[in-house]
Amino acid sequence: MNTRIMKGEQNMQITGAELFVKALLAENVNTLFAYPGGQVIDLFDALYDTKELDVIVPRHEQGLVHAADGYARSTGKVGVCLVTSGPGATNLVTGIAAANYDSVPLVCFTGQVPTHLIGNDAFQEVDIVGITRSISKYAVTVRHREELAAAIKKAFCIARTGKPGVVVVDLPKDVQQAMGSDIYPDHVEIRGYKPNTTVHMGQIKKALNCLKQAKYPVFLLGGGVNIAHANEEMTALAEKTGIPVVTTIMGKGAVPTNHPLYVGNIGIHGSYAANMAISQCDLLFSIGVRFNDRITGKVSEFAEKAVIVHVDIDPASISRNIKVDIPIVADAKKAIMALLEKAESLDFSEWRSKIGEWKTQKPLGMEQQELFGVTPLAVIKKINEVFDQAIITTDVGQNQLWTTQFLEITDQKQMLTSGGLGTMGYGLPAALGASLGNPGKDVVAICGDGGVQMNIQEMATAVVYELPITICILNNGYLGNVRQWQEMFFQGRYSGTCLRYRRGCPEKCGTQNNSAAPAAGCPEYIPDFVSLAESYGAKAIRVQKYEEIESALREAKNTKKVPTVIEFIIEREANVLPMVSPGKSIDHMIMEVQTNEKKMY
Repeated sequence: MNTRIMKGEQNMQITGAELFVKALLAENVNTLFAYPGGQVIDLFDALYDTKELDVIVPRHEQGLVHAADGYARSTGKVGVCLVTSGPGATNLVTGIAAANYDSVPLVCFTGQVPTHLIGNDAFQEVDIVGITRSISKYAVTVRHREELAAAIKKAFCIARTGKPGVVVVDLPKDVQQAMGSDIYPDHVEIRGYKPNTTVHMGQIKKALNCLKQAKYPVFLLGGGVNIAHANEEMTALAEKTGIPVVTTIMGKGAVPTNHPLYVGNIGIHGSYAANMAISQCDLLFSIGVRFNDRITGKVSEFAEKAVIVHVDIDPASISRNIKVDIPIVADAKKAIMALLEKAESLDFSEWRSKIGEWKTQKPLGMEQQELFGVTPLAVIKKINEVFDQAIITTDVGQNQLWTTQFLEITDQKQMLTSGGLGTMGYGLPAALGASLGNPGKDVVAICGDGGVQMNIQEMATAVVYELPITICILNNGYLGNVRQWQEMFFQGRYSGTCLRYRRGCPEKCGTQNNSAAPAAGCPEYIPDFVSLAESYGAKAIRVQKYEEIESALREAKNTKKVPTVIEFIIEREANVLPMVSPGKSIDHMIMEVQTNEKKMY
């Protein structure tokens, strides 16, 4: 891309490292997630006396980038990372992919060996631009000191505009050390980069004309609505038109989940009512949705009776997975505002009544509602009660799916989750970033016992930065989501999913029938999460009875300056239901396990 600097006056000569700091301050960056190393030592030296920047040093670069991601999602600002070359840079890769998939604005600076050594297999040299080009919005190596200012300005511009995403800026050591102008531009023009900023009113009118003819319309809302911060406008549009609202996992919270027009999540673990509404609708008004396989099920039968309207800021997303009838390329908020201005009040009471019957007949948590114990439903319902104003992060697996099913989200609550990439280990560091970006606000991480261990070292980060987050671990002793698939589709062959396993265990084993406890002779779970948390300096509570759930959560909420870990011992073979079988349409749902008997091997 060619870039033209628009404004600036030369004052003095400074190093590239000093210009780096000046650029961050000019971009209103006040929190930098950084880990030192040989190829960024000059940048850290330039940061040493900078009081305006809070430099956060997590314990691993993957935790660092997830923390920056959580910071960005929860604040709406650009998250900024700084790591050294080689393994420091490659440790960012998973977090870059996760953030870019979910359209999170990040700028990731990586150190690099001096330009004369690039390509010579120097110590800790990797082609991080080549590695990340396909999983970022833009990636560049700055090879000349005079290009540095424009490269940084361009990075922030690209990350935050259009469809947000991740930009990687690779900084060779000699560029950091070289002297040059202290000019940092007010803005840049980037040839070939022109994000769409308008709404095609002709397409809006077509969509509204279809709406007037519809009898069974549904709004399907994805993460694009939340990214555009269009929640208030979307709620007003739903209320004005009277159209029921279904969301993807990433779109949850686009309208408050306690709103009478909200039906539920769609997809392979969506609610019965939501999946049926999509399957029976005659107009599907989708906004900010990717239509990935997790929500469509069998593509040929997805909303097959409906005229499909698709609003998305990315033209490449439209008709990529599901062929649509009326494409609208636009920012979600601008499109919603245009629709709100032109839409009419309509009567869909009969259709809403039918959806209400589906919700009543087959509500979420049918199996768990019959149990009285430490169930995921019970835990999340208590989280809803205790944390009425909070940011909730999740890990990935069953914990994520239960949370997205049962968590209530209002204008006072927000959920952060890795939706597109589905990254285990996301929940804890994302909670750190959210807490740093929203001081004084309650932050809760809901994790599984498997996922939380992938970045458990960030417990130290939470302690040293005095972050009073609440970490809820739903411990069933399994990699539960894969175990569920093994139970339901692989004849109960639990291969590699038991986290109590030790080398001395029998070759094949199972658990006692319908028991929350491990089978007789099973080894103790490792680690002891309570002891581990306490060794880090955190507060820790283990919950094994229903009546302990609320008191543990309230104790955590009232604990200041240290994180609290609550380990909830849940039934070992609890399942996330409903579930759509692989290859089936989303109206073919498994609502309950046919038998509670667990196979023994």
